[in-house]
Amino acid sequence: MAAALLMLIALAISHGSAQGAAPSTSPNTSAGTPEPVPLPKAAEEFLQGHNQARAAVGVGPLTWSSQLANASSLLVRYQRNNMGCKFANLSSSKYGGNQLWAGGQIVTPSMAVDVWVKEKEYYNHTDNSCLPDHRCGVYTQVVWRKSLQLGCAQAACVKEDTSLTICFYDPPGNVVGESPY
Repeated sequence: MAAALLMLIALAISHGSAQGAAPSTSPNTSAGTPEPVPLPKAAEEFLQGHNQARAAVGVGPLTWSSQLANASSLLVRYQRNNMGCKFANLSSSKYGGNQLWAGGQIVTPSMAVDVWVKEKEYYNHTDNSCLPDHRCGVYTQVVWRKSLQLGCAQAACVKEDTSLTICFYDPPGNVVGESPY
C-alpha cells in the first residue's frame, strides 16, 4: 500500500527580474499580420489551472511564454538526465519558479498546479503570511499579480519512478515585503 502512495513535494524560489518574451507567432500570409500559434495541450492545461487560481483572487491571467517554456524544458531535462529527477537549484534563476517532484505516478499539468494552489489554505492574505509550520510560497507565486508570463515543462524519470515539473514566471514573484495581490 505504501508503494501506491503518491509522494509530492513542492518548492518555490524566486530571484531577480527579467524581460519576458512574447508568445510565439507565425505569419498569416493572407492578412499580413501575425497569428498566434495554437498552444500544446499541456501549455493550455498549465495556463488554465494558473489562471483559474488567479481569477479567484482578482488577478489577471498569465500568458504563455515560449522563452520560459524552453528554459524550463532545458532545466527539467537536465535534472532528468543528470540529476536523477531531483529538485533543481533555482536560486540563481532570473525567473520566479515552482517545481513539483512526485514519486509513484506521472503528474499531469493540472495535478501539479492543483498541488501548488492547495497551499492557499495556509495563506493569510490579511497579514501576507503562512500559517505556522506551513509553506505557501508556491501558491503565492501562482497568483503573484506582477507575474505576467508562464512557461512550464515536465519530465518522467522511468528508472526512479518519479516525475518532475518546473514552471517559470516572469517577472518573478515572492518579493519580500510585497503582497501577491
